[in-house]
Amino acid sequence: MLGNSLKKTFYHPNFRLQTPWNWLQFGLISFPLSPFLGGISIAVASLLTWRKQYHIIRQYPIHQGFAILSILLLISTGFAPHKLDAFLGLFNLLPFFFFFAGLTSLIQTPTQLRQISWIIVFGSVPILIIGFGQLFLNWNFKFQVLWIVFDWIVAPGGLPQGRMASNFMHANTLAAYLVTIFILGLGLWLENYQKLKQKNPLIIFLTITVFANLIALILTNSRNGWFIAIFTCLAYALYQGWRLIVGAVVSITSCFLLAAFAPSPMAEFFRKFVPYGIWARLNDDMFPDRPIALMRKTQWEFALNLTQKHPLTGSGLRSFNELYKTQMQIDINHPHNLFLMLSAETGLITTLLFCGLLIWILITASQLLWNSQTIEPKNRLIFFSYLITFISWILFNTVDITIFDIRLNTLAWIFLAALCGVMYQYQSHHK
Repeated sequence: MLGNSLKKTFYHPNFRLQTPWNWLQFGLISFPLSPFLGGISIAVASLLTWRKQYHIIRQYPIHQGFAILSILLLISTGFAPHKLDAFLGLFNLLPFFFFFAGLTSLIQTPTQLRQISWIIVFGSVPILIIGFGQLFLNWNFKFQVLWIVFDWIVAPGGLPQGRMASNFMHANTLAAYLVTIFILGLGLWLENYQKLKQKNPLIIFLTITVFANLIALILTNSRNGWFIAIFTCLAYALYQGWRLIVGAVVSITSCFLLAAFAPSPMAEFFRKFVPYGIWARLNDDMFPDRPIALMRKTQWEFALNLTQKHPLTGSGLRSFNELYKTQMQIDINHPHNLFLMLSAETGLITTLLFCGLLIWILITASQLLWNSQTIEPKNRLIFFSYLITFISWILFNTVDITIFDIRLNTLAWIFLAALCGVMYQYQSHHK
């Protein structure tokens, strides 16, 4: 039954959009290993949808909001001291606004949400294999085909050393990817875990993959990834009404925090049970001599000072690194907070509009989910999964920035488009 259901999801409910839907599915499955092929396919899917659905796309208020945001970003670029750098920085934002708008009209049903989740979970398997090989088999290779069609760089022992990075540029970048896979995979598993008794091959595969993703996420040694994984488990348990699991998650998390931050006698007691790699990573005892300039608090304060100097137009996209290096004599590409970076580089008006659009999506989607008469019970969990994915993206970007990795940035806008697309379809059918 599950296999037949999956076959049906390869077809779009609107036959006019079947071709762009095919392009999107191919792009999603190829994207983790080839951002070039995947990105081109996803762009084609969006462009074809724009051509077929332009009259609908332009009516959505959210797209009008992002159009205004685009204009403000162009204006801030005009005021930037280094206009070329600021212009190049726009490519991390404006094209994705455009593709987001197209995909919003392509992804319309909860069935499509499930299909996207399945494809992304399947696509994570090669990344996991490379990651485990990197840490435990000391894999070290550079695989390149036709320049950028396939371009994998795998450092032996991880990047930084001892932290799984797979074929991503850094362990934190891999953590941002894995936490997304974990959220969507766990959502699918919760929808289908009863089929484990039937020894359904797909559910067995899903169980193994979700568990492997969690192990890999732990091995990235990303505190941000750990926190979001815990948040995800807690959110699903609360949603399902599983009080025992809620209590277990809270208890385990409390033990970790007490081992890391409690006064010495109490901390020593909990450190007997909590592994050193967890509590020492949480409180940074693992890296006691870290330079002040590398600390997020220092970077955030610097970004706030830049915002105060240029509150309306900012200092220009991609300016943080040069300004920070001049003062601190150290290379930091960004301030490890997307919203502080935008306020420092593009100004408060632009940042507030961007945050306002995200908050509007979050509130509208939450209201839709909790309105039991709108979303069918069988579709509520998958919609909740995408809502949690969106919230997790926001949380991750408060202590790191994902827009500089094309895979993470593209996936984030696909998830947001999926959430908005289904949300708009439900709203239009219940007016």
